[in-house]
Amino acid sequence: MQPQAQPAIAIGGLEIRYLMDGTVNGAGVGMFELTVQPGARVPPAHSHTNNEEIVYVLEGTLRYSVDGEVRDLQPGERMYTPRGSVHAFSNPHDRAARALIVLTPDIGAQYFRDIAAVVGAPGGPSPAKMAEIMTRYGLVLAPPPGH
Repeated sequence: MQPQAQPAIAIGGLEIRYLMDGTVNGAGVGMFELTVQPGARVPPAHSHTNNEEIVYVLEGTLRYSVDGEVRDLQPGERMYTPRGSVHAFSNPHDRAARALIVLTPDIGAQYFRDIAAVVGAPGGPSPAKMAEIMTRYGLVLAPPPGH
């Protein structure tokens, strides 16, 4: 295990396993494995003010959308999300999907730990706290479809 690797972070049916945290090692770029269970609750569509993102599927099928283009990505397929592009993902399929995510510059594992703490809070997640964390890390919620 490389020194940058960190324990997996579980958020409901999602698991984030950082392989390289760019906010810790100074590299800027970050890389993590994302596992999405079938039907898992996922983040709402959003964009990144400061980050570019690449998703590369390792196992299963991951539904991914960038600026309205929706694809069911199979192992070996990828999509690129430029800064400011609205993107989302889901797993409406019957088995877990696992993907490698590369962010540059990285938002860091702490973002996911902060989100996990809100999701696991007594009484359920607070949408206001979730939005505050997303904003602090440069994520912008997309307006609902049709607005």
